[in-house]
Amino acid sequence: MGDHVADYQPSLLSNQELKAAEVSWAYNRPTPQQTALTVAELTAWKQRVQAFQQTVKTSVGATQGSLFGGHDTSPTDDIDPFTLPQRNAEFWREQFTDVGNVALYFVVDHEADLLLYVGETVKANQRWKGTHDCKRYILNYVSAHRTAQLPVQVNIGFWPYAPADRKARQALESDLIRKWRSPFNKENWRPWATPFIGHHTDA
Repeated sequence: MGDHVADYQPSLLSNQELKAAEVSWAYNRPTPQQTALTVAELTAWKQRVQAFQQTVKTSVGATQGSLFGGHDTSPTDDIDPFTLPQRNAEFWREQFTDVGNVALYFVVDHEADLLLYVGETVKANQRWKGTHDCKRYILNYVSAHRTAQLPVQVNIGFWPYAPADRKARQALESDLIRKWRSPFNKENWRPWATPFIGHHTDA
């Protein structure tokens, strides 16, 4: 379940720089109109997350390599968020003839090889048609890259083999959030000082 990396605290910044960064990237920025991240801030934030997720990839690869050595594997090791078929993050605007199936889904910046968000749904084709905070996070993230003139390619991938049982599905979702420390999931806002969540609303 990713416990072997749970205590790892990656940082490409010194402690002093990290403290300054956490102030700059205030955990809950009061208004979306605040000063945009600089290129250096945005790049450093992404590198911190990438450094951690790369350790997860490496450990998963090592575990899969020892499958025939009698070692147990976690169900989360069967899911590679980075190789799922990609759909545009605004797929929900399309017209579908059905509501879709039960699934886990993963928001990935394929330009940076960065997993941003993990979620679960019982209706894959309808998941984001209403209000969903992650849509705002994606818009803020993409906007920050456009302002900084950095490449970005945010897509969503669905894993259609999620358990039909809600509790089992949510337990697997939680394991994956904990394992990858996806920065758009609220459980991981504080560790990453996530700068894209903007002003919280109850809408």
